[in-house]
Amino acid sequence: MNLQKIYSDLLSNIGFSANEIQQNWNNLEKAYSKKSRHYHNLTHLKEMIESFETYRDQLQNPDEILFSIFYHDFVYSSSKKDNELKSAKYALAVLPKNLDLNKQLIFDAICATQQHQQNAIEDINWLIDFDLKILAKDWEDYKIYFEQIRKEYRIYPDFLYKPGRAKALKHFLENEFIFQTDEFRNLYEEKARANIEKEIALLT
Repeated sequence: MNLQKIYSDLLSNIGFSANEIQQNWNNLEKAYSKKSRHYHNLTHLKEMIESFETYRDQLQNPDEILFSIFYHDFVYSSSKKDNELKSAKYALAVLPKNLDLNKQLIFDAICATQQHQQNAIEDINWLIDFDLKILAKDWEDYKIYFEQIRKEYRIYPDFLYKPGRAKALKHFLENEFIFQTDEFRNLYEEKARANIEKEIALLT
């Protein structure tokens, strides 16, 4: 998958010039390629976009959701709690004022990737599910994922990290569903819950 081409085509369709596209891509690539990003990086974007391309026809506003995917983790610091809000604000700042895009949808969609809760807007539910699909990987891949997350939180010692991670994972299990669309629930809910339970057991 050529991430830069997908990004460039999207911005070109929206109405950006070639120079603007190149500059914005450079900024995006730099943000997602920081050494501190072991999981929230360009590979994560690629996996989300694979899901997006599979389910694009289900979306009312595919351009807005694709744009949201590219920017949803633009700002990422494991010690901060406002990454999504800052990423959403940055995403809107990239867009020219007179653009024919639903900016509110983009802002709300990116912010929704913080809590991963059911949303009244179905497009946002799809975005949430694209973001969480990693939870339903085969165990060996899931293990790589949670090891990458641990590296991102390496500033925290185990006695802080483990209960915090376990609490966050239990929150998923306490919800009626992890995934917000019927499609993803049918395909991935059972596997995701099994993975999460297994990881919690390793943490406690």
